[in-house]
Amino acid sequence: MNKRGRWAEHPELLQQRSRQGVIKATTLESLDMSSKVIYRRCLPGGPWQRLLPGIILLHQASPTVEERVIGALLHAGPRALVTGVEACRRHGLRPRELPPDDDIHVLIPHEHKVRSADFVTVERTRRLPEPRIRDDVPLAPLVRATTDACRRLRTVEPVGRLLVEAIQRGRCSPEALAHELNTGTKRGTAIPRRILGEWKDLYSVAEARAKILSRSLTFQPSHWNPDICDSRGEYIGRPDAWWDDVALAWEIDSFDFHFYREDYRRTVLRNTRYATAGITVVQTLPSQLMTDPAGVLAELEAAHLAASARPRPPVNLISRAA
Repeated sequence: MNKRGRWAEHPELLQQRSRQGVIKATTLESLDMSSKVIYRRCLPGGPWQRLLPGIILLHQASPTVEERVIGALLHAGPRALVTGVEACRRHGLRPRELPPDDDIHVLIPHEHKVRSADFVTVERTRRLPEPRIRDDVPLAPLVRATTDACRRLRTVEPVGRLLVEAIQRGRCSPEALAHELNTGTKRGTAIPRRILGEWKDLYSVAEARAKILSRSLTFQPSHWNPDICDSRGEYIGRPDAWWDDVALAWEIDSFDFHFYREDYRRTVLRNTRYATAGITVVQTLPSQLMTDPAGVLAELEAAHLAASARPRPPVNLISRAA
């Protein structure tokens, strides 16, 4: 046998045995390549690079996301699956709604002993879900991937954006997300559980996005979903958000999603009642909250300024206890 081994006689074996140029060092050794040769080829100026412990990338260019994912799965073992932000991306959630995260988060069975390394976060779990395969990559189901991503965040806004995106675009139910948070580890779940609990009082997830967005306003709403009546006590409406000092209403319309004629008719009648009572109203489609949040904020700021410049109309909040 040639001392240089099968890999030298048949260099095509390197690509055949690798996965898109990512290969385990033990696989190279099975092709009669010594550890010294592997090490030498990964030195600066050599043709390869060490991607992870025991994982080699068969070129010297910066690794792509795909190569990093493959390397993470090879490092973590045959039953590993990708979860967290990268899994959410691969399930089709919008990149701009996902928090930046260069790490690859993988789940492995609890009995396996594999440590995190470099850009790979390895989490052992007794609740390893059935994988969802996307482009030959095993992923955690979207509900699990979303909650795993949320557990690693520490501030309200990115958690809220991710939950809204998973519900609206990923069709996850709030109940399923809450169940996953309450069933798995409680580490890092305080913020997402609190947000989902608050949303129980909101009419739709679009309003939840509006509530997150409203925190950036100069003047925040005084009430959410209040009942409004005129000076005679006649019911006017129940806006999604309300500024009581200037009688400004904010409505997140459902027509963008539902396309029901009856919904549209109710919207027209509601806006007529607002106009008759002298209430300033801002209407926002759910899609605007995703595509033009800055424009929505600017419209609300301008409406509040205009409403504060005119006499406040004689309208009142209806007490819920009444």
